[in-house]
Amino acid sequence: MGTAFGTFGELLQGVLPEENGDFLVTLPVARWTMATFRQDPGLTELLVRPSHKSKALRLARMIVEEAGLPVTGLLTVSSVIPEGKGLASSSADLVATARAVGQALDIAMPPARIERLLARIEPTDGVLYPAIVAFHHRTVRLRAVLGSLPAMAVVGIDEGGAVDTVGFNRIPKPFTAADRQEYARLLDRLTGAVRSRDLAEVGRVATRSALMNQALRHKRSLGPMREICREVGGLGVAVGHSGTTLGVLLDAGDPAYTHRAGAAAQACSELAGNVAVYRTLSFPNTARDAVA
Repeated sequence: MGTAFGTFGELLQGVLPEENGDFLVTLPVARWTMATFRQDPGLTELLVRPSHKSKALRLARMIVEEAGLPVTGLLTVSSVIPEGKGLASSSADLVATARAVGQALDIAMPPARIERLLARIEPTDGVLYPAIVAFHHRTVRLRAVLGSLPAMAVVGIDEGGAVDTVGFNRIPKPFTAADRQEYARLLDRLTGAVRSRDLAEVGRVATRSALMNQALRHKRSLGPMREICREVGGLGVAVGHSGTTLGVLLDAGDPAYTHRAGAAAQACSELAGNVAVYRTLSFPNTARDAVA
């Protein structure tokens, strides 16, 4: 069995001045994918359930072929992460699959190995690390472990539809040299904010990233969501940069959290008619565990 968490979009996503500078910063949330793999000599091949999880099946076959093992069996992928919304559902499927198949075949699956395998399939989020990380999603490699934050909640809406991650990442980025420099400054700010556990600054960076992403994937609800955030005293607005979701960030440790969350949920339901509340994940021993 293997598991992986999803994300609520990203705290920050853009392009840095360097070559192959596409990057994101993860916002891990308590939504999960679980994969199970059972060897079955009675089968003639590897199978996946549900059958549309073709990328997970491809990864399982790659691992088996690399190991040179005549393995047949059934891979089952179960997830509560909505697909095509910018919540890292596909990345979570793949990471959970790698862990399940590795465990079943007694093959070590450290992050570097998973990255190498996933790079052959599609752009991937950084959900294989138990931390908030800066991640080069197109080349599938870790940039930096930023750390962990106190618990937050995200009161989120979905504008509808679905986005294909592979197709989205083929779109030419309209960002100028000045934009790239701003993304570098935002990454520096966010790195410092995570280190100092400054949730207000985290919210400001997330909101700025959401605004800059409008040139790439416009979200009609961003303006109203920013207004809701201001009205309820939220930290900022986070979005699925390559998806359809937007959410108001709230400090879950704030004494007024319950009131703020209720007000945000009410306002969001009037705006979009669909509301989900996500809790972010915090990670003890982040620096030690992230690259283990």
